[in-house]
Amino acid sequence: MNIAVCIQTQAFDMAYGYEDLLENRSDVGAVVSFTGLVRDFNESPEVTGLTLEHYPGMTERTLEDIGQQAWQRWSLQGIRIIHRVGYMAPGDPIVRVSVASAHRRDAFEACDFIMDFLKTRAPFWKKEHAREGDYWVKERASDQQDATRW
Repeated sequence: MNIAVCIQTQAFDMAYGYEDLLENRSDVGAVVSFTGLVRDFNESPEVTGLTLEHYPGMTERTLEDIGQQAWQRWSLQGIRIIHRVGYMAPGDPIVRVSVASAHRRDAFEACDFIMDFLKTRAPFWKKEHAREGDYWVKERASDQQDATRW
């Protein structure tokens, strides 16, 4: 399996994983990527930043497991998952998932699957900072509902 997972505090290059997924390969026909960014609104209309916490070791293992599940369901050539922790400001990238496959449908579906399960299974905790104060973000029912599609 060609799955790589990285958790880090520093910002990542928006092309993360792309060249790595294609290195020495001619069997890749599609690379699909998703990048999640910090919004300036959520539960509060004026989010000034967020802090993401995680459970070191467990988080990486969970992301690897999600990648392995995708690998078993679709015909894939590679998966790259990078997720930031720590403080981030609006507009900063939080997560990037890139999936390589011979065919676009497998890459699209696997990327969507990984994000749905990352949102519902990975041990991350998000605290939003807003003008009226800080608060922990609760799990959204819509995220759980999205994950039931699979």
